[in-house]
Amino acid sequence: MTSNFAIAIVGATGSVGETLLQILEERDFPISDLHLLASNESAGRTLAYRGRNLRVRAVDGFDFRTVQLVFFAADPSVTLAHADAVRKAGCSLIDVTGALPSDVAPRVVPEVNGALISGEAPFAVTSPSSVAVAVSLVLGALREHVQVRRLVIDAGLAVSSRGREGVSELARQTAELLNGRSVEPRLFDRQMAFNVLAQVDEPDAEGHGRLERRVNADIKALFADEALNVAVSCHQVPVFFGDSLSVTVQASTPVELGKVIAALDAAAGIELVDAGDYPTVIGDAVGQDEVYVGRVRRGIDDPCELSLWIVSDNVRKGAALNAVQLAELLIKHHL
Repeated sequence: MTSNFAIAIVGATGSVGETLLQILEERDFPISDLHLLASNESAGRTLAYRGRNLRVRAVDGFDFRTVQLVFFAADPSVTLAHADAVRKAGCSLIDVTGALPSDVAPRVVPEVNGALISGEAPFAVTSPSSVAVAVSLVLGALREHVQVRRLVIDAGLAVSSRGREGVSELARQTAELLNGRSVEPRLFDRQMAFNVLAQVDEPDAEGHGRLERRVNADIKALFADEALNVAVSCHQVPVFFGDSLSVTVQASTPVELGKVIAALDAAAGIELVDAGDYPTVIGDAVGQDEVYVGRVRRGIDDPCELSLWIVSDNVRKGAALNAVQLAELLIKHHL
């Protein structure tokens, strides 16, 4: 087994890519060579890693035979454009964009369905949407106590779900309004500052957005249950970082709240906030590796109903950290 690995990050200059780089350094990931890749426009920039400044190169024309593992953290179109070259090079990949079908790159959260990864390299694995990562981690901790029949997810997503452009746009709009100037929306279809938008991307003919469908598919894949009824509503909130999720579970039997609370309190990667208090993205989740859970309660009218409030750093825990944990799983058992 190789002790150090040649790694490439595609989309290194984006918010997820830079956080990937940070977490790889924090967790002392065994890297022999690190290649930072991005679009032609971003090529030439430098990023700090272990006391050095590494130059970002263009992904177009990169020889993937020189690396053993690639993280895709750019636009889904970039993943689709280069995934075949990675496969032909015999290189494993971890995709954060959700571009590849699940039969090609299965959705995996190590704490939930890490055993799904088996066999021999090269591997193709998808790190699911940040919403699915947080929800599945919580529901995975409750599997012995709650048999889920229906799941309703109401997701308030930070503007960083739209990348750096989303963060910049909210900052610009906020500054304009606080200085008494009118706002002309650019990235979003209307004013984002001090507002809540009912959708985060363009709806399809049935009214569902691409991300809503992705969360639905991710949850079903993570629990290997295509029959699971999952309703998802995503809306954009004027927050820079962090997902805020109101989740309602319809169980097949009455919920034993004491067992639920004990399971959440004991679960790795989950921080349970005591009754009477609740977590928020600001002050709790942002910058943290844990998923925070509060307001755990049974339904008012239905004892088989369980409601929870979940907050998580969408860029760190929901994307970059899960991807690095997948890489650690690969190198520990398979590469």
